[in-house]
Amino acid sequence: MPETTHPVTGGSPIPDAAVAFSPKVLWRRLLQGELGSVRVMLGIAIIWTIFAILNDRFLTSQNLTNLFVAIAAVGTISIGVVFVLLLGEIDLSVGTVSGVSAAVMAVLNTQHGWGGWPAIAAALAVGIVIGLLQGAFITFFGIPAFVVTLAGQLIWLGLLLKVLGSTGTVNINDDTILSLAGTTYSDLVGWIVGAIIVAGFLGLNLLRRRTRTRGGLVVEPALVLGVKVALVAAAIAAAIALFNDFRGLPLAVVILVGLVVLFEFIVKRTTFGRHVLAVGGNAEAARRAGIKVQRTRLLVFTLASTLAAAGGVLAASRLFAVSQSSGQSDLLLLAIAGPVIAGTSLFGGRGSVWSALLGAIVIGSISNGMDLLAVTSDRKYMITGGVLMLAVTIDALAQRQRRGAGRV
Repeated sequence: MPETTHPVTGGSPIPDAAVAFSPKVLWRRLLQGELGSVRVMLGIAIIWTIFAILNDRFLTSQNLTNLFVAIAAVGTISIGVVFVLLLGEIDLSVGTVSGVSAAVMAVLNTQHGWGGWPAIAAALAVGIVIGLLQGAFITFFGIPAFVVTLAGQLIWLGLLLKVLGSTGTVNINDDTILSLAGTTYSDLVGWIVGAIIVAGFLGLNLLRRRTRTRGGLVVEPALVLGVKVALVAAAIAAAIALFNDFRGLPLAVVILVGLVVLFEFIVKRTTFGRHVLAVGGNAEAARRAGIKVQRTRLLVFTLASTLAAAGGVLAASRLFAVSQSSGQSDLLLLAIAGPVIAGTSLFGGRGSVWSALLGAIVIGSISNGMDLLAVTSDRKYMITGGVLMLAVTIDALAQRQRRGAGRV
Protein backbone atom coordinates (compact mmCIF):
# COMPACT_ATOMS: atom_id res chain seq x y z
CA MET A 1 0.00 0.00 0.00
CA PRO A 2 1.42 3.44 -0.93
CA GLU A 3 2.63 5.55 1.95
CA THR A 4 2.71 9.29 2.55
CA THR A 5 4.40 11.46 5.15
CA HIS A 6 2.57 11.97 8.39
CA PRO A 7 0.86 15.40 8.14
CA VAL A 8 1.73 16.42 11.70
CA THR A 9 5.19 15.10 12.39
CA GLY A 10 6.36 15.16 8.81
CA GLY A 11 8.22 11.91 9.39
CA SER A 12 6.22 8.78 10.21
CA PRO A 13 4.82 7.30 7.01
CA ILE A 14 1.17 6.33 6.88
CA PRO A 15 -0.81 4.39 4.27
CA ASP A 16 -2.43 6.46 1.53
CA ALA A 17 -6.01 7.19 2.62
CA ALA A 18 -7.17 7.19 -0.99
CA VAL A 19 -6.07 3.57 -1.27
CA ALA A 20 -7.39 2.61 2.18
CA PHE A 21 -10.84 3.89 1.22
CA SER A 22 -10.84 2.76 -2.40
CA PRO A 23 -13.88 0.78 -3.67
CA LYS A 24 -11.83 -2.43 -3.79
CA VAL A 25 -10.69 -2.10 -0.17
CA LEU A 26 -14.16 -1.08 1.02
CA TRP A 27 -15.67 -4.11 -0.73
CA ARG A 28 -13.12 -6.38 0.95
CA ARG A 29 -13.90 -4.83 4.35
CA LEU A 30 -17.61 -5.36 3.71
CA LEU A 31 -17.03 -9.06 2.97
CA GLN A 32 -14.93 -9.39 6.12
CA GLY A 33 -17.71 -7.93 8.28
CA GLU A 34 -16.02 -4.61 9.07
CA LEU A 35 -18.81 -2.55 7.51
CA GLY A 36 -21.69 -4.47 9.03
CA SER A 37 -23.80 -1.37 9.59
CA VAL A 38 -23.82 -0.64 5.85
CA ARG A 39 -25.05 -4.15 5.13
CA VAL A 40 -27.75 -3.84 7.78
CA MET A 41 -28.95 -0.45 6.52
CA LEU A 42 -29.34 -1.91 3.05
CA GLY A 43 -31.22 -4.83 4.58
CA ILE A 44 -33.59 -2.48 6.43
CA ALA A 45 -34.25 -0.58 3.21
CA ILE A 46 -35.08 -3.83 1.40
CA ILE A 47 -37.33 -5.07 4.22
CA TRP A 48 -39.23 -1.79 4.41
CA THR A 49 -39.65 -1.70 0.62
CA ILE A 50 -41.06 -5.24 0.54
CA PHE A 51 -43.54 -4.66 3.35
CA ALA A 52 -44.55 -1.27 1.92
CA ILE A 53 -45.43 -2.97 -1.35
CA LEU A 54 -47.37 -5.73 0.41
CA ASN A 55 -49.20 -3.43 2.85
CA ASP A 56 -49.71 0.30 2.41
CA ARG A 57 -50.00 0.85 6.18
CA PHE A 58 -46.44 -0.22 6.94
CA LEU A 59 -44.73 3.10 6.17
CA THR A 60 -47.34 5.27 7.87
CA SER A 61 -46.09 7.53 10.65
CA GLN A 62 -48.37 5.85 13.19
CA ASN A 63 -47.14 2.33 12.43
CA LEU A 64 -43.43 3.22 12.34
CA THR A 65 -43.68 5.29 15.54
CA ASN A 66 -45.35 2.37 17.30
CA LEU A 67 -42.66 0.10 15.85
CA PHE A 68 -39.86 2.17 17.38
CA VAL A 69 -41.60 2.37 20.75
CA ALA A 70 -42.12 -1.40 20.69
CA ILE A 71 -38.42 -2.15 20.02
CA ALA A 72 -37.20 0.08 22.87
CA ALA A 73 -37.43 -2.76 25.40
CA VAL A 74 -35.75 -5.47 23.32
CA GLY A 75 -33.17 -2.96 22.06
CA THR A 76 -32.23 -2.05 25.63
CA ILE A 77 -31.81 -5.71 26.52
CA SER A 78 -29.75 -6.24 23.36
CA ILE A 79 -27.24 -3.60 24.47
CA GLY A 80 -26.26 -5.85 27.37
CA VAL A 81 -26.26 -8.87 25.05
CA VAL A 82 -23.76 -7.07 22.79
CA PHE A 83 -21.27 -6.83 25.67
CA VAL A 84 -21.68 -10.53 26.40
CA LEU A 85 -21.20 -11.40 22.73
CA LEU A 86 -18.09 -9.23 22.59
CA LEU A 87 -16.66 -11.57 25.24
CA GLY A 88 -17.50 -14.53 23.04
CA GLU A 89 -20.04 -15.69 25.63
CA ILE A 90 -23.83 -16.08 25.73
CA ASP A 91 -26.50 -15.13 28.28
CA LEU A 92 -29.70 -17.16 28.06
CA SER A 93 -31.30 -15.58 31.12
CA VAL A 94 -31.85 -11.99 29.96
CA GLY A 95 -35.49 -12.65 29.06
CA THR A 96 -36.54 -14.00 32.43
CA VAL A 97 -34.36 -11.43 34.23
CA SER A 98 -36.34 -8.68 32.50
CA GLY A 99 -39.58 -10.35 33.53
CA VAL A 100 -38.77 -10.90 37.21
CA SER A 101 -37.30 -7.40 37.56
CA ALA A 102 -40.46 -5.86 36.11
CA ALA A 103 -42.55 -8.05 38.40
CA VAL A 104 -40.70 -6.81 41.48
CA MET A 105 -41.27 -3.23 40.34
CA ALA A 106 -44.98 -3.79 39.70
CA VAL A 107 -45.65 -5.58 43.00
CA LEU A 108 -43.75 -3.02 45.08
CA ASN A 109 -45.59 -0.19 43.33
CA THR A 110 -49.14 -1.54 43.33
CA GLN A 111 -49.24 -3.76 46.42
CA HIS A 112 -46.73 -2.15 48.78
CA GLY A 113 -47.22 1.52 47.98
CA TRP A 114 -43.75 2.27 46.64
CA GLY A 115 -43.44 5.31 44.38
CA GLY A 116 -42.64 4.93 40.72
CA TRP A 117 -38.95 5.83 40.87
CA PRO A 118 -38.14 3.74 43.99
CA ALA A 119 -39.90 0.78 42.37
CA ILE A 120 -37.91 1.25 39.16
CA ALA A 121 -34.70 1.48 41.21
CA ALA A 122 -35.63 -1.77 42.93
CA ALA A 123 -36.08 -3.46 39.54
CA LEU A 124 -32.62 -2.33 38.45
CA ALA A 125 -31.18 -3.51 41.77
CA VAL A 126 -32.65 -6.96 41.12
CA GLY A 127 -30.87 -7.01 37.77
CA ILE A 128 -27.58 -6.00 39.39
CA VAL A 129 -27.81 -8.72 42.04
CA ILE A 130 -28.70 -11.39 39.50
CA GLY A 131 -25.83 -10.32 37.25
CA LEU A 132 -23.34 -10.41 40.10
CA LEU A 133 -24.56 -13.84 41.18
CA GLN A 134 -24.42 -15.39 37.73
CA GLY A 135 -21.14 -13.65 36.93
CA ALA A 136 -19.60 -15.05 40.13
CA PHE A 137 -20.49 -18.62 39.16
CA ILE A 138 -19.06 -18.07 35.68
CA THR A 139 -15.82 -16.36 36.72
CA PHE A 140 -14.88 -17.79 40.11
CA PHE A 141 -16.17 -21.34 39.68
CA GLY A 142 -15.31 -21.62 36.00
CA ILE A 143 -18.77 -22.87 35.00
CA PRO A 144 -19.59 -22.18 31.33
CA ALA A 145 -21.85 -19.18 30.86
CA PHE A 146 -24.23 -21.30 28.78
CA VAL A 147 -24.89 -23.61 31.73
CA VAL A 148 -25.12 -20.89 34.37
CA THR A 149 -27.50 -18.68 32.42
CA LEU A 150 -29.62 -21.63 31.28
CA ALA A 151 -30.06 -22.62 34.93
CA GLY A 152 -30.70 -18.97 35.74
CA GLN A 153 -33.40 -18.83 33.10
CA LEU A 154 -35.34 -21.52 34.98
CA ILE A 155 -34.63 -20.09 38.43
CA TRP A 156 -35.73 -16.55 37.57
CA LEU A 157 -38.81 -17.86 35.81
CA GLY A 158 -39.78 -19.63 39.03
CA LEU A 159 -39.09 -16.45 40.99
CA LEU A 160 -41.26 -14.49 38.54
CA LEU A 161 -44.18 -16.82 39.21
CA LYS A 162 -43.55 -16.58 42.96
CA VAL A 163 -43.46 -12.78 42.96
CA LEU A 164 -46.66 -12.43 40.93
CA GLY A 165 -48.50 -14.91 43.12
CA SER A 166 -51.83 -16.53 42.33
CA THR A 167 -53.16 -13.56 40.35
CA GLY A 168 -50.62 -14.08 37.58
CA THR A 169 -50.95 -10.49 36.34
CA VAL A 170 -50.32 -7.11 37.97
CA ASN A 171 -51.75 -4.04 36.25
CA ILE A 172 -49.71 -0.82 36.47
CA ASN A 173 -51.38 2.56 36.99
CA ASP A 174 -48.45 4.64 38.21
CA ASP A 175 -47.95 7.71 36.01
CA THR A 176 -44.17 7.72 36.48
CA ILE A 177 -43.75 4.16 35.23
CA LEU A 178 -46.25 4.53 32.39
CA SER A 179 -44.67 7.79 31.25
CA LEU A 180 -41.50 5.97 30.13
CA ALA A 181 -43.32 4.53 27.12
CA GLY A 182 -46.22 6.97 26.98
CA THR A 183 -44.46 10.35 26.93
CA THR A 184 -43.93 12.16 23.64
CA TYR A 185 -42.24 15.51 23.05
CA SER A 186 -43.27 18.48 20.94
CA ASP A 187 -42.05 19.07 17.39
CA LEU A 188 -39.53 21.68 18.55
CA VAL A 189 -38.02 19.40 21.18
CA GLY A 190 -37.76 16.65 18.59
CA TRP A 191 -35.79 18.84 16.18
CA ILE A 192 -33.52 20.05 19.00
CA VAL A 193 -32.76 16.46 20.05
CA GLY A 194 -32.09 15.56 16.41
CA ALA A 195 -29.68 18.47 16.03
CA ILE A 196 -27.85 17.46 19.21
CA ILE A 197 -27.44 13.90 17.92
CA VAL A 198 -26.04 15.06 14.57
CA ALA A 199 -23.68 17.50 16.28
CA GLY A 200 -22.51 14.77 18.65
CA PHE A 201 -21.94 12.35 15.77
CA LEU A 202 -19.91 14.94 13.90
CA GLY A 203 -17.92 15.86 17.01
CA LEU A 204 -17.04 12.25 17.83
CA ASN A 205 -15.91 11.61 14.27
CA LEU A 206 -13.77 14.74 14.23
CA LEU A 207 -12.24 13.71 17.55
CA ARG A 208 -11.52 10.23 16.22
CA ARG A 209 -10.04 11.74 13.07
CA ARG A 210 -7.72 14.00 15.06
CA THR A 211 -6.66 11.14 17.33
CA ARG A 212 -5.83 8.87 14.40
CA THR A 213 -3.93 11.66 12.64
CA ARG A 214 -1.79 12.27 15.72
CA GLY A 215 -1.13 8.55 15.99
CA GLY A 216 0.00 8.25 12.38
CA LEU A 217 -2.98 6.12 11.36
CA VAL A 218 -5.06 6.23 8.20
CA VAL A 219 -7.93 8.72 8.31
CA GLU A 220 -10.92 8.68 6.03
CA PRO A 221 -11.05 11.40 3.36
CA ALA A 222 -13.01 14.51 4.26
CA LEU A 223 -15.49 13.65 1.51
CA VAL A 224 -16.24 10.25 3.10
CA LEU A 225 -16.77 11.89 6.49
CA GLY A 226 -19.04 14.48 4.91
CA VAL A 227 -21.13 11.81 3.22
CA LYS A 228 -21.44 9.87 6.49
CA VAL A 229 -22.58 12.94 8.41
CA ALA A 230 -25.01 13.89 5.63
CA LEU A 231 -26.55 10.41 5.61
CA VAL A 232 -26.90 10.35 9.40
CA ALA A 233 -28.42 13.85 9.38
CA ALA A 234 -30.88 12.83 6.65
CA ALA A 235 -31.89 9.67 8.52
CA ILE A 236 -32.40 11.55 11.79
CA ALA A 237 -34.35 14.32 10.06
CA ALA A 238 -36.60 11.73 8.43
CA ALA A 239 -37.15 9.99 11.78
CA ILE A 240 -37.98 13.24 13.60
CA ALA A 241 -40.38 14.26 10.82
CA LEU A 242 -41.98 10.83 11.05
CA PHE A 243 -42.47 11.06 14.82
CA ASN A 244 -43.77 14.63 14.64
CA ASP A 245 -46.31 13.61 12.01
CA PHE A 246 -47.92 11.26 14.53
CA ARG A 247 -47.61 12.29 18.17
CA GLY A 248 -44.07 13.57 18.60
CA LEU A 249 -40.72 12.15 19.63
CA PRO A 250 -41.30 9.26 22.10
CA LEU A 251 -39.33 9.26 25.35
CA ALA A 252 -38.75 5.50 24.96
CA VAL A 253 -36.86 6.13 21.71
CA VAL A 254 -34.77 8.84 23.39
CA ILE A 255 -33.89 6.42 26.20
CA LEU A 256 -32.88 3.66 23.77
CA VAL A 257 -30.77 5.89 21.53
CA GLY A 258 -29.20 7.58 24.56
CA LEU A 259 -28.18 4.21 26.01
CA VAL A 260 -26.77 3.09 22.67
CA VAL A 261 -24.66 6.25 22.34
CA LEU A 262 -23.46 5.99 25.95
CA PHE A 263 -22.39 2.36 25.75
CA GLU A 264 -20.91 2.72 22.26
CA PHE A 265 -18.71 5.44 23.76
CA ILE A 266 -17.80 3.09 26.61
CA VAL A 267 -16.81 0.31 24.19
CA LYS A 268 -14.78 2.50 21.85
CA ARG A 269 -13.37 5.19 24.14
CA THR A 270 -12.80 3.75 27.62
CA THR A 271 -10.34 1.35 29.18
CA PHE A 272 -13.16 -0.98 30.21
CA GLY A 273 -14.41 -1.17 26.62
CA ARG A 274 -10.95 -1.97 25.30
CA HIS A 275 -10.60 -4.67 27.94
CA VAL A 276 -13.91 -6.25 26.87
CA LEU A 277 -12.76 -6.35 23.24
CA ALA A 278 -9.36 -7.73 24.24
CA VAL A 279 -10.81 -10.50 26.39
CA GLY A 280 -13.27 -11.43 23.66
CA GLY A 281 -10.51 -11.46 21.05
CA ASN A 282 -8.07 -13.59 23.03
CA ALA A 283 -8.58 -14.10 26.77
CA GLU A 284 -5.14 -15.59 27.37
CA ALA A 285 -3.36 -12.78 25.55
CA ALA A 286 -5.43 -10.27 27.51
CA ARG A 287 -4.46 -11.93 30.78
CA ARG A 288 -0.77 -11.81 29.85
CA ALA A 289 -1.15 -8.14 28.99
CA GLY A 290 -2.23 -7.47 32.56
CA ILE A 291 -6.00 -7.23 32.00
CA LYS A 292 -8.08 -8.58 34.86
CA VAL A 293 -10.09 -11.04 32.79
CA GLN A 294 -12.27 -12.36 35.60
CA ARG A 295 -13.30 -8.92 36.77
CA THR A 296 -14.11 -7.86 33.22
CA ARG A 297 -16.36 -10.87 32.75
CA LEU A 298 -18.09 -10.27 36.08
CA LEU A 299 -18.80 -6.65 35.18
CA VAL A 300 -20.11 -7.59 31.72
CA PHE A 301 -22.61 -10.15 33.03
CA THR A 302 -23.71 -7.69 35.72
CA LEU A 303 -24.21 -5.03 33.07
CA ALA A 304 -26.18 -7.43 30.87
CA SER A 305 -28.62 -8.31 33.66
CA THR A 306 -29.00 -4.67 34.66
CA LEU A 307 -29.91 -3.66 31.12
CA ALA A 308 -32.25 -6.64 30.93
CA ALA A 309 -34.01 -5.26 34.01
CA ALA A 310 -34.21 -1.84 32.35
CA GLY A 311 -35.72 -3.46 29.27
CA GLY A 312 -38.28 -5.21 31.46
CA VAL A 313 -39.29 -1.86 32.96
CA LEU A 314 -39.78 -0.35 29.50
CA ALA A 315 -41.81 -3.36 28.37
CA ALA A 316 -44.05 -3.13 31.43
CA SER A 317 -44.51 0.59 30.82
CA ARG A 318 -45.66 -0.04 27.25
CA LEU A 319 -47.97 -2.95 28.11
CA PHE A 320 -49.42 -1.39 31.31
CA ALA A 321 -48.93 -4.68 33.15
CA VAL A 322 -46.60 -7.50 34.17
CA SER A 323 -47.74 -11.10 33.76
CA GLN A 324 -46.42 -14.64 33.90
CA SER A 325 -45.51 -14.34 30.22
CA SER A 326 -43.34 -11.25 30.75
CA GLY A 327 -39.85 -11.91 29.42
CA GLN A 328 -40.97 -15.15 27.82
CA SER A 329 -42.04 -16.15 24.30
CA ASP A 330 -39.50 -14.99 21.69
CA LEU A 331 -37.94 -12.15 23.70
CA LEU A 332 -34.67 -14.02 24.31
CA LEU A 333 -34.41 -14.97 20.64
CA LEU A 334 -35.02 -11.39 19.53
CA ALA A 335 -32.58 -9.89 22.04
CA ILE A 336 -29.76 -12.15 20.84
CA ALA A 337 -30.70 -12.32 17.17
CA GLY A 338 -30.78 -8.55 16.72
CA PRO A 339 -27.10 -7.81 17.43
CA VAL A 340 -25.97 -10.92 15.53
CA ILE A 341 -28.01 -9.93 12.49
CA ALA A 342 -26.54 -6.42 12.70
CA GLY A 343 -22.95 -7.62 12.67
CA THR A 344 -21.80 -8.38 16.23
CA SER A 345 -19.75 -11.55 16.00
CA LEU A 346 -20.63 -14.68 17.93
CA PHE A 347 -16.90 -15.42 18.06
CA GLY A 348 -16.16 -12.45 20.31
CA GLY A 349 -14.00 -9.35 20.02
CA ARG A 350 -15.86 -7.76 17.10
CA GLY A 351 -19.02 -5.70 17.11
CA SER A 352 -20.70 -2.43 17.94
CA VAL A 353 -23.38 -1.33 20.36
CA TRP A 354 -25.15 0.22 17.38
CA SER A 355 -25.91 -3.34 16.33
CA ALA A 356 -28.37 -3.52 19.23
CA LEU A 357 -30.40 -0.67 17.72
CA LEU A 358 -30.04 -1.70 14.08
CA GLY A 359 -30.76 -5.34 14.88
CA ALA A 360 -33.84 -4.39 16.88
CA ILE A 361 -35.09 -2.37 13.92
CA VAL A 362 -34.56 -5.33 11.57
CA ILE A 363 -36.26 -7.84 13.86
CA GLY A 364 -39.01 -5.40 14.84
CA SER A 365 -39.69 -4.51 11.19
CA ILE A 366 -39.98 -8.15 10.18
CA SER A 367 -42.31 -8.91 13.11
CA ASN A 368 -44.40 -5.78 12.56
CA GLY A 369 -44.69 -6.39 8.84
CA MET A 370 -45.76 -10.00 9.35
CA ASP A 371 -48.37 -8.87 11.88
CA LEU A 372 -49.82 -6.45 9.33
CA LEU A 373 -49.94 -9.28 6.81
CA ALA A 374 -51.61 -11.57 9.40
CA VAL A 375 -48.84 -14.18 9.12
CA THR A 376 -49.45 -17.09 11.49
CA SER A 377 -47.20 -17.64 14.50
CA ASP A 378 -45.64 -20.82 13.11
CA ARG A 379 -44.47 -19.02 9.99
CA LYS A 380 -43.27 -16.02 12.01
CA TYR A 381 -41.01 -18.24 14.10
CA MET A 382 -39.63 -20.02 11.05
CA ILE A 383 -38.96 -16.79 9.17
CA THR A 384 -37.29 -15.13 12.18
CA GLY A 385 -35.18 -18.24 12.78
CA GLY A 386 -34.22 -18.32 9.11
CA VAL A 387 -33.08 -14.69 9.25
CA LEU A 388 -30.95 -15.50 12.32
CA MET A 389 -29.42 -18.52 10.59
CA LEU A 390 -28.59 -16.38 7.56
CA ALA A 391 -26.92 -13.77 9.79
CA VAL A 392 -24.85 -16.39 11.61
CA THR A 393 -23.80 -17.89 8.27
CA ILE A 394 -22.69 -14.47 7.01
CA ASP A 395 -20.74 -13.94 10.24
CA ALA A 396 -19.01 -17.32 9.82
CA LEU A 397 -18.14 -16.54 6.19
CA ALA A 398 -16.77 -13.14 7.21
CA GLN A 399 -14.66 -14.86 9.87
CA ARG A 400 -13.29 -17.20 7.20
CA GLN A 401 -12.53 -14.23 4.93
CA ARG A 402 -10.56 -12.53 7.71
CA ARG A 403 -8.57 -15.71 8.37
CA GLY A 404 -7.86 -16.07 4.65
CA ALA A 405 -6.62 -12.49 4.54
CA GLY A 406 -4.38 -13.09 7.56
CA ARG A 407 -6.39 -10.70 9.72
CA VAL A 408 -7.22 -13.16 12.50
